[in-house]
Amino acid sequence: MRVFGIVGWKNSGKTTLMERLVTEITARGFTVSTVKHAHHEFDVDRPGKDSHRHRMAGAQEVLLSSAKRWALMHEMRGAPETALPELLARLSPVDLILVEGYKRDAHPKVEAWRAATGQAALVFEDPTVRAVATNDPLDGTGVPLLPLDDAARVADFILREVGLVPATAR
Repeated sequence: MRVFGIVGWKNSGKTTLMERLVTEITARGFTVSTVKHAHHEFDVDRPGKDSHRHRMAGAQEVLLSSAKRWALMHEMRGAPETALPELLARLSPVDLILVEGYKRDAHPKVEAWRAATGQAALVFEDPTVRAVATNDPLDGTGVPLLPLDDAARVADFILREVGLVPATAR
């Protein structure tokens, strides 16, 4: 399974870059799935709906299904957070899985970095960061700097890194 991450501090442009990468890479004919790490409690259904009522009643898992999509919600109920490898194993096979967040995990990553966040670049402390996508000057990284607003260039880099295109392509 080919996995590549997009990491960075809050307001660094991660989600916008992810959205553009999915559009770019799927337009090239590759299948892509995404995993997004949330640092807070979140809900994907609404109070009062049947699925929400099932969860609130104590169901461990609730699967919603229609002719257009299905979604599985799994309640942790006090258990520790599920590790990324276990989550990845639950996904259907695709050409590439893009992971937003999980900056402490060991998969290869592109860091989205903006000086305006006031945070130091992760690349200086994280050897799994293979490139930095930025529009700001950043010296001494030892990895390629890619334009943050150029999803095609970032996609080229990722696709070469995971072996979906030859190193000499583009």
